[in-house]
Amino acid sequence: MALTLSFSLPHIGYESTEMIFPTDFMFGCASSAFQTEGSGTEGGRGPATWDSYIQDDTTDGTDIAIDSYNRYKEDVQLLVNMGVDTYRFSISWSRLLPDGTIDGGINQEGIDFYNNFIDELVANGITPFVTLFHFDLPTALDTKYSGFLSIDIVEDFKAYADLYANAATDPFVSSHNLILAHAAAAKLYQTTYKPTQEGEIGIPIQIEWFEPYEDTPQDVSAARRAFDFFVGWFLEPLVYGDYPFIMRALVNDGLPTFTDEQKELVKGSYDFIGVNYYTSNFAADIPKTNNDVYTAYTDYRHATLSVTGSDGELIGPATPGSSQIYVYPEGLKKTLILLKDYNNPKIYVTENGYPDLRDDTLTVEEASIDDARIQHMQDHLAAIKEAMTAGTNVNGYLMWTLTDCVEMGSAYTVRFGLNYTDYLNDLARTPKKSAGWLKDWLAASNFNHFDPLQLDLGRFGFQE
Repeated sequence: MALTLSFSLPHIGYESTEMIFPTDFMFGCASSAFQTEGSGTEGGRGPATWDSYIQDDTTDGTDIAIDSYNRYKEDVQLLVNMGVDTYRFSISWSRLLPDGTIDGGINQEGIDFYNNFIDELVANGITPFVTLFHFDLPTALDTKYSGFLSIDIVEDFKAYADLYANAATDPFVSSHNLILAHAAAAKLYQTTYKPTQEGEIGIPIQIEWFEPYEDTPQDVSAARRAFDFFVGWFLEPLVYGDYPFIMRALVNDGLPTFTDEQKELVKGSYDFIGVNYYTSNFAADIPKTNNDVYTAYTDYRHATLSVTGSDGELIGPATPGSSQIYVYPEGLKKTLILLKDYNNPKIYVTENGYPDLRDDTLTVEEASIDDARIQHMQDHLAAIKEAMTAGTNVNGYLMWTLTDCVEMGSAYTVRFGLNYTDYLNDLARTPKKSAGWLKDWLAASNFNHFDPLQLDLGRFGFQE
């Protein structure tokens, strides 16, 4: 079993080709360390930047999150019970290196924890899909040299990645260094460890699709320009060795330049591309003038984004748990098809999820009836299948998330989980209707002959 490495209201009646997936297509769930593990100081872990961010965001027990540090075996059984074969989780950098550096000391308890966690997954037939960095930078490195704003981060991240394999005030600068850090770690893995470990290394990219606000050449260009500034910014250096032409043309100050050596390092520094897709927007052109004043990096794209088109219609149904997520599976399909133009990379959909609002007036049983989430999975699987039929190289679908957990910007107020976390009752986990649906579909389909859009939920004991 190869170890895979990597550095979230229903649209009824979504039309799809026949829902047939290859037998080796990966189905699973995704999560992250700081959103699930908790135990901020237990086991020798050092502080990370998100510890303080989350403390500022909620008065609930953030140090415990949902206590997966102590309950990981229970969480693995949730995966087993759903019948999935893959789990994407992240490593806490500061749990392995409390001050972020090798010289500062290696935390053996942290290594033991992740070894035991991975062993538990493998023993239960679950493929580990490991993310080395999910936003939780060690506080010591943020204090020492401002994290990804400093080129010094590249060597420290490479050393952190080496340890793992053996066991913004300026977004342009920080993103540049993030790309270089990924590339350095990827080269290390591909040259040193891949020949024996036979794993894959890639990078997940946050994706949004952009539709033209109006059907005009100007807005069509604005939509593509928005995509290049949102997705191409990270993807084009990995595929072609440099930033998109439009970024070079419009960002007249502040966009770093790759040296020839760095271009060679960055280009091709992936075995796969991860796609994190939640929503889409409309984009309208903002004409460029010689007197433009840029107060944010987003000003350079010269496009206004909105969730409503020129006809006043939303791009898709709103979701109860987020004012920023609108359900638009067509955006995922169109994104995946467009990615063929980037040398048709191997792709995993590494995050895709539906947010409910936490409502403690509901019983666990009531809150676990999540038909909208089931419809959301059906529609996005249909979108993925249509993209695959069009030739896109998609190899897996990982839903956000296994259990309700801490969410960035929302703390414990939003529920994305296929399994319910009872925050008022010792964080007890209970499978939701969606977990049961997924289990029965996977069991019935064997991945390659069953259509989830035709699934009768009543067959499996689910009643309204």
